[in-house]
Amino acid sequence: MDSSALPTTASRKRFRSSLRYAWSGVYHAVRSQRHVRWHLCAAVVVLAAAVLGGVTPVELAVLLVTITLVLTAELFNTAAEAIVDLVSPETHPLAQIAKDVAAGAVLVSAGGAVLVGLAIFLPRVVRLVGQWSG
Repeated sequence: MDSSALPTTASRKRFRSSLRYAWSGVYHAVRSQRHVRWHLCAAVVVLAAAVLGGVTPVELAVLLVTITLVLTAELFNTAAEAIVDLVSPETHPLAQIAKDVAAGAVLVSAGGAVLVGLAIFLPRVVRLVGQWSG
């Protein structure tokens, strides 16, 4: 391998700094946003149910992507709210629209997550209830 293709010490340092800033943002959202914490709790419950329910690797991958989508939407929503509050501290109709649309993105992704969860878990629950009842 050509030594010029290897990352330099400076580029590794910048990369580590970037990771620290990114984790700081995630930490801020978890610490300050109630809905982020709720979605993280829901993710833990869903992943525990997936392990206990014996989902397939593909189903687990779909659940992980779905969880990531919801958490990403929450992070973007948090960022959008902070930007709107910074540039428009007073109430403004366009600022409210920006906040509402960002929150709507979270709602849409969470609704999609519920549908994915139903598609994966409902047949298992129906089968389990059928075994118990008959």
